[in-house]
Amino acid sequence: MHEVAITRNLVEIAEQHARQAVCQRILSINVDIGEMSGVVAEAVEFCFEAVSRDTLIAGAALIINRIPGRKRCEECQDTFPADNLTFECPACGSFMLTTIQGDELRITEMEIE
Repeated sequence: MHEVAITRNLVEIAEQHARQAVCQRILSINVDIGEMSGVVAEAVEFCFEAVSRDTLIAGAALIINRIPGRKRCEECQDTFPADNLTFECPACGSFMLTTIQGDELRITEMEIE
């Protein structure tokens, strides 16, 4: 389960930024997780409390924004909802697709004290 390592990295990044801002505590953290990122949001939620124990982020609210997948066809320029198993444009049948949304994994906001 690589979500433990990912969650640990999110906590470390948040702590690093909080220390640079000279804060005492992180109250909440907002994270974007794309549906096509390969990260299971529920697993991040599950291990967040354990991973954040004894850190500046202990007890903070974890707010996950799930980003739906979208792809664009480079042939016909159609954009459409997609997942990791979408390989063909539903409009023209082309396989020349570009992911335009849904592979995100980033901290977007933190509330600090």
